[in-house]
Amino acid sequence: MDDARVVTDQFHIETTTVDLTEGRDILLASLEKAGAVNPSATNNMAPRLRMTALYTLAQSRRSLVAGTGNRSERYMGYFTKWGDGAYDFNPIGDLTVREVYAFLRYLGAPASIIEKAPSAGLFDGQTDEQDMGISYEAIDAYLLDGEAEPADMAIIERYHAISRHKRQPSPIYGVNMKEDDREYMNPT
Repeated sequence: MDDARVVTDQFHIETTTVDLTEGRDILLASLEKAGAVNPSATNNMAPRLRMTALYTLAQSRRSLVAGTGNRSERYMGYFTKWGDGAYDFNPIGDLTVREVYAFLRYLGAPASIIEKAPSAGLFDGQTDEQDMGISYEAIDAYLLDGEAEPADMAIIERYHAISRHKRQPSPIYGVNMKEDDREYMNPT
């Protein structure tokens, strides 16, 4: 919240603040009544609730929702499906993290933003690189230069493979499904 205020103040961006905490707590309590809820699954509730709020406000204001994900995150599948992965347009979607930092420096963004460890903000202390077990520098070297240490390449390709469903339109059973889609939909 503090970082957002620094940026919006510097670039004179109009803001609206909506506290979704109470709604999240009510939804979580309702889900828990239905049975045990996996704690890791609850991490993605906040991005999905934010997207619901963003689309509700955008439609009310006859506006569009801008995406904030970059090429590196997309390749790794490091975004919440139907959360921060949902948007109407994405001005930085083709930029790697390295390129986003260069663009931020060009724009004169505050150093506190550029130097901050990338985080999806899923919980206190969370960072993207800790979650993935690899640095964005290694991911970007692979994407931009085709270079990667074998251990890094294994992580990158594993993340890319298991997140394929996030980057493709949802299959319509029997219509546009490939054989591996059928296996995904019908695990043995």
